[in-house]
Amino acid sequence: MLTVYSHFRRAPGAAGQGGPGLTNGAACGITDCMKYPEHIDLHLHSTVSDGTDTPEELIACVREAGMGMFSLTDHDALKGCGAVLRARKASDPVFVPGIEISCRDEGGKYHILAYGYDPAALPLRELAQTCHGIRMSKVRKRLDFLKEQFGMSFPDREVEELLARDNPGKPHIANLMVRYGYVPTKEVGIKEYLNKLHVRSEYIRPETAIRSILGSGGIPVLAHPSYGTGDEIIVGEEMERRIQHLKGFGLMGLEAFYSGFTDRLIQENLEYAEKYGLYVTAGSDYHGKNKLVRIGDTNLPSVSEAPERLKQFVGKMLERFA
Repeated sequence: MLTVYSHFRRAPGAAGQGGPGLTNGAACGITDCMKYPEHIDLHLHSTVSDGTDTPEELIACVREAGMGMFSLTDHDALKGCGAVLRARKASDPVFVPGIEISCRDEGGKYHILAYGYDPAALPLRELAQTCHGIRMSKVRKRLDFLKEQFGMSFPDREVEELLARDNPGKPHIANLMVRYGYVPTKEVGIKEYLNKLHVRSEYIRPETAIRSILGSGGIPVLAHPSYGTGDEIIVGEEMERRIQHLKGFGLMGLEAFYSGFTDRLIQENLEYAEKYGLYVTAGSDYHGKNKLVRIGDTNLPSVSEAPERLKQFVGKMLERFA
């Protein structure tokens, strides 16, 4: 059994050699000369998907939060990473290109994170384009559902703006529902109306996502592994079956440190990462004002106190992007 890590909070960006949030890499065995970030957040969203910060604003937020490494993982979209790469300065925290791909098969739904891919590689770019088409189809079906079942309609200009977004989804539609007085909150709009429509449409299978990530030089990681559909929590044998299933396609990591996880869930994910030889990552799932989660809320005290499999992942990203 692995040691249960105590998840006390430290001020992000504790000073170390090499700038805010950095310390000497020799302590964690990366290399004697390499510096590793003490505080990381590898699961962030921008306005390109369902966050409220633009990619450019996110850089400033990450800097202010004292992160030494971060990744933008917009849903089914690569555009935001390109914006970050163009806007960031050499003195900014280490940036790891990312994406979060929504997948489904007979075993359920999965969110697969991709890290460290070649932004110019075709497999992942083509997959993102396919994902966008699926997402747009769902948006149109949800708008039709609201109108037909509940008489909810919106001005043409609002619909046009919605469909012109990079990656619209349920939160964007629910915000419209609130704006026009159909529901009191976004959460009510999603839970009591939008979730009643089970969209029958094309979807991305996890093997397709993982192979596209690997074919683009990236590392596929299962996002928030213990979370299923809605409020479902997946643990024990079912959790292990899902990991075995995805590892058969080439899964390489688990997001074991996550904002919504209890110590027990973190511990179980760490044990499975060790058992199946998988990397460990840490992410908050920050969405700006759309969630109460803050940048750095990963439940990871610091990289120096992290399990070796997380340090190995961080070291690999430093080799590519530092």
